[in-house]
Amino acid sequence: MRQLKVFEAVARHLNYTRAAEELHLTQPAVSMQIKQLEQGLDVPLFEQLGKRIHLTEAGTEVLAYARSIIQQLDELETVLNRIKGVGGGRLRISVATTANYFIPALLGTFSRRYPDVIVTLDVTNRETLLRQLNENTVDLVIMGQPPAEADVEAQAFLDNPLVVVAPPNHPLAREHAIPLSRLQEETFLVRESGSGTRIAMERFFSNRHMRLNTGMEVGSNEAIKQSVQAGLGLGLLSRATIDQELELARLAVLDVSEFPIMRHWYVVHRKGKRLSAPAQAFRHFVLNEAKTLLAGTIDTPPQQPTARRKRHSR
Repeated sequence: MRQLKVFEAVARHLNYTRAAEELHLTQPAVSMQIKQLEQGLDVPLFEQLGKRIHLTEAGTEVLAYARSIIQQLDELETVLNRIKGVGGGRLRISVATTANYFIPALLGTFSRRYPDVIVTLDVTNRETLLRQLNENTVDLVIMGQPPAEADVEAQAFLDNPLVVVAPPNHPLAREHAIPLSRLQEETFLVRESGSGTRIAMERFFSNRHMRLNTGMEVGSNEAIKQSVQAGLGLGLLSRATIDQELELARLAVLDVSEFPIMRHWYVVHRKGKRLSAPAQAFRHFVLNEAKTLLAGTIDTPPQQPTARRKRHSR
């Protein structure tokens, strides 16, 4: 079983070093496990082409069976954990990078309630989240837009408004009810292609037959915030990510017509997946308590200038 789990990790990454890091093993230990598995099966599972490794035909077959066996064992562990209750067990969660601004608060409360549950948290991009769902390597995923084409179950639990941000000294920061067309005169900093925010932004303006002038492609929300502060352009960000910058007057939310773009946060898992007791408990906790626990931290910016002045005066 240990050899199959090591093999699955190497096959997924097609890289011994990354597999070793994930499994908290040394690279020689990983190589030895693969060698022993190949000797036991009497077939090569990988072949080296240049500097990269690839699965052989036999390796592809073994991978399918390995994943099936590992999944069966995970389900066995799930059933036993459910019988034992939520007193222990492991919870594997992956979240979109933007969700990392609020997920620690939820996990803190959950961990205090279930101190014996071991939580593994991965903060990553949308592409990796979709791969993890497809490969069934995590229990739950927190993301902004579930894939419509994937075989998953998703439930919304929290608003996720997207707002236009600018430096506080930007001319538009003093205006109200800014027409959407006015944004076409500005340069926008955008996330990488495929990110949830980028997809929502492109869909919103495409539906209105508008094209924005995009400048740099930036790989993180923090980089966008820094670039906007430096005057390199405007940004479209989740309201959850900018509390500190608004409080310190480093960024301003523009009062643009038809904004914010209202999205939601979802808790997602593979359809038909048998959730462990810890995963069931966390899913129930998120769906029923997240909105109350995070109240006030992810506000929808008001559209009326009077409401905005009242909020800033408090």
